Amino acid sequence: MGTDRTLRRTWPTALAFAAGAAFAWGSLVERRMFTLRRASVPVLPDGSESLRVLHFSDLHLAPWQRDKQEWVASLAELAPDLVISTGDLMGHEHALPALERTLEPFRGIPGAFVNGSNDYFGPVAKNPLKYFGCPSGHLGKPSLLDIEGLERLLEGLGWLNLNNAAGALDVGGRRLELFGVGDAHRNWDRLDLLTQAIDELRENDPFGDGDGSDESTEPLTIGVTHAPYRRVLDSFVTHGAEVIFAGHTHGGQVRVPGFGALVTNCDIPRQQARGLSVWTHALRSAYLNVSAGLGTSIYAPVRFACPPEATLLTLTTAS
Repeated sequence: MGTDRTLRRTWPTALAFAAGAAFAWGSLVERRMFTLRRASVPVLPDGSESLRVLHFSDLHLAPWQRDKQEWVASLAELAPDLVISTGDLMGHEHALPALERTLEPFRGIPGAFVNGSNDYFGPVAKNPLKYFGCPSGHLGKPSLLDIEGLERLLEGLGWLNLNNAAGALDVGGRRLELFGVGDAHRNWDRLDLLTQAIDELRENDPFGDGDGSDESTEPLTIGVTHAPYRRVLDSFVTHGAEVIFAGHTHGGQVRVPGFGALVTNCDIPRQQARGLSVWTHALRSAYLNVSAGLGTSIYAPVRFACPPEATLLTLTTAS
């Protein structure tokens, strides 16, 4: 009997201690454990050279985050063939100069990007428990960020702006058809405009000499979105995407070992909130890479069992 009373008195203390230790780990250590995840995707026709794609997302960069800036800049040493950015790069109203220094080493490397809402608006404090009820809302009065400056920076690097748009690249002799949408979390995805953009791209034949008779000359089709909502992923697959890149979820940001993400902040299944998987729709499928991202809001600087990451995805042949 006495033992039971002792346990009832001590377990709340033990639980509070464990929660405090987990918070300390997540806020002081793990959120700075920048990780490069590597994966291979067999989507190229036989005889093709592999294509290395660096995918990063959700930096939520603040000017004082020097360790993050240095780590991201060092990724240019990987010499990727293509860079894909899936948005929410800025996390502070004075982040743009720091972001410019961070991304300068990537100048000359082909790339493409879409924006997240946090590239337009600064962060605001939110109750994190509301994420368990539904995707986060848009409360408070956020500061306006320099979205025009951000787009000038990224386009100045030579990267395609895919916000409700489509474009084409020739990367090392590999022809790429790319399309993307605005932030679906804000309902800024215009799938009607996307269809029109894709139709115009294909009708104009950006590569000029493809007649479709040789599989090796057919372009690889890539979809890019910030938030991986089902409606967007389904549309991408319908339009022939073979690989899709997304961010936004932060991989759940707080994960339970053995269970995974508690929330996704969108309508994607929890088990697909991070990493490489396959998205299937209407008897078609595409590889889906969801980045867990490299940052957090400055008002929620915690990660647990979900270290910040970028991905080096190697596109290869099936054989």
